Amino acid sequence: MKKIIILIFTLLIFMPNIKASYVIMDQDTHDVIEENNMHEKRLIASITKVMTAYIVIKSVNLDEVVTVGDEILTTHGSSIYLKKGETLTVEDLLYGMMLRSGNDAAVVLAGYVGGSVENFVRMMNKEAKKINMMNTTFYNPTGLDDNEQGNISTAYDMAILTSKAMKNKTFKKIFKTKKYKCKTNINTHIWYNKNKALTMYKSVTGGKTGYTKKAKRTLITTASNNNINIIIVTLNMSDDFSYHVNKYKNIFNEYEKVTVLNKSNINISDSYFKSRGCDFYIKDNYSLLIKKSQFNDLYLEYIINSNIKPKNNIIIGSIKLYKKNKGIYEIPLYLKCKKKAYI
Repeated sequence: MKKIIILIFTLLIFMPNIKASYVIMDQDTHDVIEENNMHEKRLIASITKVMTAYIVIKSVNLDEVVTVGDEILTTHGSSIYLKKGETLTVEDLLYGMMLRSGNDAAVVLAGYVGGSVENFVRMMNKEAKKINMMNTTFYNPTGLDDNEQGNISTAYDMAILTSKAMKNKTFKKIFKTKKYKCKTNINTHIWYNKNKALTMYKSVTGGKTGYTKKAKRTLITTASNNNINIIIVTLNMSDDFSYHVNKYKNIFNEYEKVTVLNKSNINISDSYFKSRGCDFYIKDNYSLLIKKSQFNDLYLEYIINSNIKPKNNIIIGSIKLYKKNKGIYEIPLYLKCKKKAYI
């Protein structure tokens, strides 16, 4: 009986809250490793600020100086306690917004970059559509949902956004910063990151927290180890920090990143096309994150359309990657022909 009780207790620790929606995603390929209701639309609270930061970083220089105006007089919730007339750089405001989730910083940045908060929100939704966040609608740059309609998204959409943002060096730097200090004309600020996962596990490379009474706890984190880059997004999960860290440990222990196809080494024997001076190629390398125990389940199938007249840089077929009997990738296969060699 004692062993059974211990087993049940262990399961309860590592089993996610059934009310939660979440996704664990390969940051590089967007392959989903594990999920629960990842396309379910939910309030997302302050992880909204990932989009706010991404738009700001793309739009203006970090050293531009911003003067805080009347906009902060009506902001509420989490704050970095800006004062009217205080001057900070865009970079300072970004750190205050991302590390301490300052709603006042978010509103100041939105007004500065967009000309108005309303126009900035339009920029957010335009970008969401551009990167295929199909189930996302932003109503504000903060994530607040008490006195207004809150921002709606999904665990999957927010992972896609984070993957995009992590390609930006400035965003990546801010995302992983544990402490930031700045001096303004009024105050000296010291901000510590609310993302506890950064200090709980050395492989964690960044994150953004969120909470409102309606949305409950929301959290995005990223982690990297041995060429494996992972994003975890959880919505309405109570013990989110521990869940994220434990999942990262399991993945880095059980999975490996395998280069399935190398674009510089595509050797396909086909006498018809070879005799016409043509070789086959693919445009990119293809890697796969897979459990070490499943390596032998992978195999490739080459499909070539011999009825197509040889021509340089046309799609001539595909390479299908299977895991057991399930197709997981289909990669376009191209022809590269010597000039005037094909007929």
